[in-house]
Amino acid sequence: MPSSTTSRRTRTTPVPRSGRRADALPLVGLVLLALNLRAAITGIPPVLPTLQSDLHLTGTQAGVLTTLPVLCLGVFAPVAPALARRTGTETVLAAALALILAGVLIRTLPTQAALFAGTLLAGAGIALGNVLMPAVVKRDFPDRIGTMTGLAMTLMAATGALAAGLAVPLTAAGGWRTALTVWAAPALAAATTWSLLAVRRTPPRPPATGPLTTVRTTTGTSVLRSPLAWAVSALLGIVSLGFYVLVAWTPQIMRDEGYPAAEAGAMTSVMLTIGIPLGLAVPVTAARVTDQRPLVAGVIALKAAGLTGILLAPQQAWVWTGVLGAAIGAAFPLAMTILSLRSPDPATAARLSAMAQTGGYLLAGCGPAAIGILHTLTGGWHAPILLLIACTVPELLVGLVAGRSGFVGAR
Repeated sequence: MPSSTTSRRTRTTPVPRSGRRADALPLVGLVLLALNLRAAITGIPPVLPTLQSDLHLTGTQAGVLTTLPVLCLGVFAPVAPALARRTGTETVLAAALALILAGVLIRTLPTQAALFAGTLLAGAGIALGNVLMPAVVKRDFPDRIGTMTGLAMTLMAATGALAAGLAVPLTAAGGWRTALTVWAAPALAAATTWSLLAVRRTPPRPPATGPLTTVRTTTGTSVLRSPLAWAVSALLGIVSLGFYVLVAWTPQIMRDEGYPAAEAGAMTSVMLTIGIPLGLAVPVTAARVTDQRPLVAGVIALKAAGLTGILLAPQQAWVWTGVLGAAIGAAFPLAMTILSLRSPDPATAARLSAMAQTGGYLLAGCGPAAIGILHTLTGGWHAPILLLIACTVPELLVGLVAGRSGFVGAR
């Protein structure tokens, strides 16, 4: 049985430091990948009224259009590890980014079918990229997991916010097709970079011998049999649920509390913007400690405080949305960092990422609809907010398991 010191070294041996210094292309690839994992999703809601007018979308179709990308993230996530094993991670990511590029371009055609087909393709590509990104970080930057995860999370948050913020001005300047087509440029650059990485990909190294072999062979079993894997997956799922529910319903909650529509929208924008610097700081901090449970508890406490504040003192909504912004801005990067830290090798990271994101995004896709139904049934927001507060209890329980030092599959 390997010692705890030996187990931790598993993260630091796959790639020589000199090789990473000499070759910047993997870093460029990671940056470009992260730039393309949110913008194609967040750029749609702000132009939805224009799309409804130009393409004659019904309210139901508009709802499906906004939910479809999130559901794609869950539905297509399970296939990513199998494809990576068969064809290589670089090849799958090149294809994923090509799907995003095709989807962005197709959905600018002036038909409803093209809009939905393009959104489906882009969602599928983003799902593959989401799953394999932790494996790329684990493989290419094993001693910089926190820094590189933080960089990726920051870029994802920033481009997501930028796409949402630029959508309306770009639509006013050149129409909704301009607002959506502009994101084809980073997709093309990323697809080209990962195609180059796929062409020059070297065969995988044979398994190591010696004391590290024990840890690696134990991780070859299914992650479905690991309680730690289930805890990590549940944490990511509840975190994603809270994020998408708050993004979807915070403007309406604030409007129903008497705030003007513009101010309610500004609160949501600020809530998302606060999370951008935390996307970098939290993973770096989490990777520097062996036990992430205090961080998990702190982030969940912030979320519970923000939700309770909105429930009991909505007149201070700017304060509480700021608190929630810090909570949800830290929670997702923290969950993704924990996913990488609990994985002893890139293959396990890919399998665990697929498991976590499949359940997480399917749950997140259903969350806004469920909260909306509860709001309709109860005629107010007290019951939905109480339900969200209640969700912090299981989130804390699974977070305390997931945040404890250890590896999925290690004995």
